[in-house]
Amino acid sequence: MKYNFDEIIPRRGTNSYKWDSAEDADVLPMWVADMDFRTAPPVVEALKKRVEHGIFGYVRVPDVYYEAVVNWFVRRHAWRIEKEWIIYTTGVVPAISAVIKALTLPGDKVMVQTPVYNCFFSSIRNNGCEMIANPLVYRNRGYQIDFDDLERKASDPKVKLLLLCNPHNPVGRVWSKQELRQIGEICIRNNVFVVADEIHCELVFLGHEYTPFASISEEFLMNSVTFVSPSKAFNLAGLQIANIISADANVRVRIDKAININEVCDVNPFGVEALMAAYNEGEEWLEELKIYLFANYIYLKGYFDEYLPEFHIRSDRNRIQQVLTNFINNAQKFTTTGTITLGYQVYEHEIEFYVADTGIGILPEKQQAIFQRFVKLNSFIHGTGLGLPICKSIVEQLNGRIGLQSEPGKGSRFWFTLPLM
Repeated sequence: MKYNFDEIIPRRGTNSYKWDSAEDADVLPMWVADMDFRTAPPVVEALKKRVEHGIFGYVRVPDVYYEAVVNWFVRRHAWRIEKEWIIYTTGVVPAISAVIKALTLPGDKVMVQTPVYNCFFSSIRNNGCEMIANPLVYRNRGYQIDFDDLERKASDPKVKLLLLCNPHNPVGRVWSKQELRQIGEICIRNNVFVVADEIHCELVFLGHEYTPFASISEEFLMNSVTFVSPSKAFNLAGLQIANIISADANVRVRIDKAININEVCDVNPFGVEALMAAYNEGEEWLEELKIYLFANYIYLKGYFDEYLPEFHIRSDRNRIQQVLTNFINNAQKFTTTGTITLGYQVYEHEIEFYVADTGIGILPEKQQAIFQRFVKLNSFIHGTGLGLPICKSIVEQLNGRIGLQSEPGKGSRFWFTLPLM
C-alpha cells in the first residue's frame, strides 16, 4: 500500500480524550469514535500551510469550500447538492440539537431507532422533547427495522421528527435503498420529518452501498435534512467541522436561526482547510484506509469464528495485507504510465480482491509458472521471485483461490478470493 496504516503512533500525553482519560495505562480505549491513524497527507500539508501563516482570526468560508462538498457527493454518491442548501457548523451533534430546536416545540416527540448513538437522547431531552423508540430487531445475524412498529408510532400526531442514522451507529447496518424508501414513505404518510445523520457514510465496507436518504426522491429531499462531515472518515473529529444539507429554504431559515441561538455558527480555519483538502485530495488515502479496515474486520471475524461460531468469516488481516501489498508493489514496478487500480467484488460465497494495472503485461508462457518459486516476472527488475508463490501459499491456507489475467503491452490483473461462508 502507498500509505502505512501499520505505524503505531503513541497518543498518550497528547491531551487525547480517548487515550488520556483512563488512569490505567493498561486499559485500551475502545469507546471514542476516532481512529489511531494519521489523517491523509494532503490534509496534514494543508494544515501546515495554514499554521505557517501565523494568524488565526475569524474565518470566512470561501466558495471553494462549498465546491469541495458538492463535488465530493456528486463524484462518490451521485447526489447533486446545491451550494445554497449547505449550512456549515461545528459538528453533527450541535447540528442535531439545532435542528430539533428549529423544528419542534417542547413536549413534541422525536423518534429514534434503538440501540443508537447516545447523543441523540441528550439532544432530544435538552430541547424539552420526548424520546420515542422504534427498536431495531436482531434477526438472521443482523439488525432489521420493524416497519410495523415504525408506522404505528409515526401515526402519533405528537411525533414530529425521526432521527435516522444512515449508516447506523452502533449496529453497523448500511440501510438499503428499499429500506430507506420504506422509512421515507411511512414518514411522509404520517407527516414526520426525517433528520438523517450520515456522518459515517464513507466508512462502508465491501459489498454494501451507502445511499443518501435525500437522494432517493424529490419528496424525500424536501421532507428531510442531512448531516455530513469528513471527521469520521478522515479522523478529523477534533477540528469540529460539519454541514447541514437542507433543500427547503423555509426549513433552512429556521435552522439558521437555531444555530445562531445555540451559538454554533462559527467554524475554525483549520476545520475549513481540512475539509477542502480531504474532499479534494484525500480520496486515494480513504480507499486504502477502507481496504485496511476491511482486512481488520476479516481478522476480527476470524477470531470470533473460533470463540463465537455464529460469526462465519475466517481470515488473517496481516496475511491479506501482505498479499495486497505484493500485488501493488509488482504493479508499480511494471507500470510506468497509465493507472493502477485496487478493488474488490463480492459474490454469493466469496469476496474477490484485485489489483489491475496498465503496465507491460506478462507473456502467456510465463503466466503458467508465475506462482512457482523463483520465477521472476522480469530479469531486469530486482527481486527474488518468491513474492507471488508466498502469496499463493497464504491464500490457499485461507481456503481461497489466486490467479491473474494479463496481455502483453496492455497490462495485468492479479486477484485472489476468500470464502464468505
